[in-house]
Amino acid sequence: MSSILLSLQVEEKVGDEVESKTVEEEEFEANIVGSEEMELNISLILEKIENYTQRVSELLESGKTMLRALTDEFEEKIVMIHKHQVEKWQEEIRELRALDASNEEANALLHNARYLLQPIRDN
Repeated sequence: MSSILLSLQVEEKVGDEVESKTVEEEEFEANIVGSEEMELNISLILEKIENYTQRVSELLESGKTMLRALTDEFEEKIVMIHKHQVEKWQEEIRELRALDASNEEANALLHNARYLLQPIRDN
């Protein structure tokens, strides 16, 4: 009877081990399924990162292009404003020179007139 009990206990232990292995295999398979799902989620996140990075890169390029265009336009306008202002000042200089020449001519005429109109004092 003790050998029967021993045999039953051995069979029970073997049955428990087989059942335990089956449970472990099922858990492992669940982990694999979970891992596949996890990998899918990770790959979706990585795809989002890639798409986001691409959009940011495109925005940066677009911004650089826009800034270059604005810089060129700004430079052209500043140069145009400078040129216009310099031309305006050069015109003022020409007007001042013309006025000065006119004043010098008037001064010379007045000087000659004063000379001609002053009484002769030598006699």
